[in-house]
Amino acid sequence: MMTKQDHINYWIEAANRDWEAIQAMYDAKTFVYALFFAHLVLEKLLKAHWVKDNENNFPPKTHNLLNINAHTSLQFSIDEEVFLARMDQFQIEGRYPDYKFELYKKLDSIETKRILDEVKIIRACLLNGL
Repeated sequence: MMTKQDHINYWIEAANRDWEAIQAMYDAKTFVYALFFAHLVLEKLLKAHWVKDNENNFPPKTHNLLNINAHTSLQFSIDEEVFLARMDQFQIEGRYPDYKFELYKKLDSIETKRILDEVKIIRACLLNGL
């Protein structure tokens, strides 16, 4: 039987694997996929916090970052919450071809790097709290 720490470690390890894949996607100029995976990293780390802060070891089956966070003890600034809400577009739009096409037109290496740099900061904070 898995302990609470085993469940937390599961989410951390899954997020770390996704984080490693992001650079290859960025280098291949598949920016939509890089940001889709960046969302996954944040989602999985927030789910690790959800497990840490709740009795149940199974977080809700949602991809909405703010909804997951609402049931943790984490405190984000307003700017960070806005950023997390903005990141949700990549989990939705990254899954559907018509939305992906719109994102392809909007994203370039500079904008993607800017977003990934912010994800990197939040990722470090989330990992530090685990």
